[in-house]
Amino acid sequence: MEPQSDMLRDVPHDERPRERMMQYGAEALSHTELLAILLRTGTKQESAVHLAGKILKECGSLRNLVDMSMDELTSIKGIGPAKAVQLRAGIELGRRLTKSRNGEQTIVRKPQDAADFVMEDLRYLKKEHFVCLFLNTKNHIIARETLSIGTLNASLVHPREVFRAAIKCSSASIICVHNHPSGDPQPSPEDIVLTERLKEAGELVGIEVLDHLVIGDGRFISLKEQGYL
Repeated sequence: MEPQSDMLRDVPHDERPRERMMQYGAEALSHTELLAILLRTGTKQESAVHLAGKILKECGSLRNLVDMSMDELTSIKGIGPAKAVQLRAGIELGRRLTKSRNGEQTIVRKPQDAADFVMEDLRYLKKEHFVCLFLNTKNHIIARETLSIGTLNASLVHPREVFRAAIKCSSASIICVHNHPSGDPQPSPEDIVLTERLKEAGELVGIEVLDHLVIGDGRFISLKEQGYL
């Protein structure tokens, strides 16, 4: 059972994150303060604010925290199952909020629209995920599917699997997306080769490949805008 002795009482009043949030708003709080609010309590040895600071120091960044599993969280001293659940729930709510903003009938008019649709799901992943967005004749996203996980290459992502999925959901066109775990969206030579293969296959089956996006950490590159489609 986790210690429940510290409810931020030992922190000076003007440094208590809950009070600061009520007075100044969430935007005024640091990453550590927001994390302390999610934790609610510290331990017998340290306040929630100190514990939050220690977590961020051990994680290295918010990006790493978002990607941590329950086991990884509970391996941090002072984080038991209850606190790990609280953190994972807060992170998941943020992800779902982003999805709800996208809406169920997202229309893709430009590469940014497609990037916004997948950015929060892909930007923190530690492995490459190849995702297809399937669009109807009005450029509404009608479905999405992750077709591979791992280092992107021609053998891992085969046009046959891509267009089989597109035909299954009666897609008029597709947008291919994959992430770079490094956070740098600069396309690799393999990305360019795969894009050319998918474009050629799309022309044969009559399903246009509108774009291939490479997602980094808050950034993306459109291979169409780069001249490869």
